[in-house]
Amino acid sequence: MLIAMKSTATDEQIDAVKEKIRSMGYKPHAIGGAQRIAIGITGNQGKIDPSNFLTMGGVADAISVSKPFKLVGREFKPENTEIRINGNIIGGNELTIIAGPCSVESREQIIDIADILASMGIQFLRGGAFKPRTSPYSFQGLKEKGLAILDEARSRTGINIVTEVRSEETLAMVAEVTDIIQIGARNMQNFALLEAAGSTGKPILLKRGISATIEELLMAAEYIAHQGNPNIILCERGIRTFETYTRNTLDLNAIPVIKKLSHLPIIVDPSHGIGRWDGVHAMSMASIAAGADGLMIEVHNDPEHALSDGYQSIKPDRLKLLLNKLGHLADIMDRKIRSHPPEKIELIKAE
Repeated sequence: MLIAMKSTATDEQIDAVKEKIRSMGYKPHAIGGAQRIAIGITGNQGKIDPSNFLTMGGVADAISVSKPFKLVGREFKPENTEIRINGNIIGGNELTIIAGPCSVESREQIIDIADILASMGIQFLRGGAFKPRTSPYSFQGLKEKGLAILDEARSRTGINIVTEVRSEETLAMVAEVTDIIQIGARNMQNFALLEAAGSTGKPILLKRGISATIEELLMAAEYIAHQGNPNIILCERGIRTFETYTRNTLDLNAIPVIKKLSHLPIIVDPSHGIGRWDGVHAMSMASIAAGADGLMIEVHNDPEHALSDGYQSIKPDRLKLLLNKLGHLADIMDRKIRSHPPEKIELIKAE
């Protein structure tokens, strides 16, 4: 249920509604809107009688919520959520670009790529310090050393850091360094990790599982939101189908559907979606055309020798070309994209 407060409701009236919800054994969640505050109720296993609240001071309406995902659904919050991180807004009019290598491989590699990305106006550097891999014999990341390198890159360039947390045991050290905690596809339904990550209060980038439905993705986000953390960024990264010519099947259908169902921002990872460097440009353009709020792109300065995901990584020069194309597309979509400064990003011929 959603309790819609009047625009004239006082703090005392809002607190009284919250206390009433607690007294019934449920949990209140205040949701700020453009004109007024609403209070969501979670923890109920059945319908709640609206008359419990309609006579209370400051209450405008009591609305039943039909979807199982309550806090992340548009029934609870019609307005888009905008997540603010160090002067950047994810989910606003400006497209968010997250770029960088799959893994932190060395200090030289990360400092070099961070310098290049920052010079292009890229706001967020991605790089895995703790890498969950299918094979136990594959490169697992530099772990604590990798986090220290990412921290140095941020101090040097001012770029924000996005890195994955693999387990509850490593959460504290990851949260201390990163600006956005990434929950990978393999951990999308690791509910204990979702709750622990949500409790940090840090923005969470939640990737869709390889076989997860849209509802399962939104229910996973609900675990985070239920911890009082509304700063969730959804990520479509492709799902497993029968196709073998691509790594995954990028589900662009999910973008407008999720936009209708949820107020959370959604970005797309075209690199994992197609799994081929020569398809990243096309899938990036298609993602923005479908309504995505941004992209997460694997960029490596030497993909031929990458320790992970080299074949799906593009070089910095190809990222420059993509940014130019995205600039034209952003105008058509009534969006903006940051380049630094835009006139100095040269249109070049990709390799």
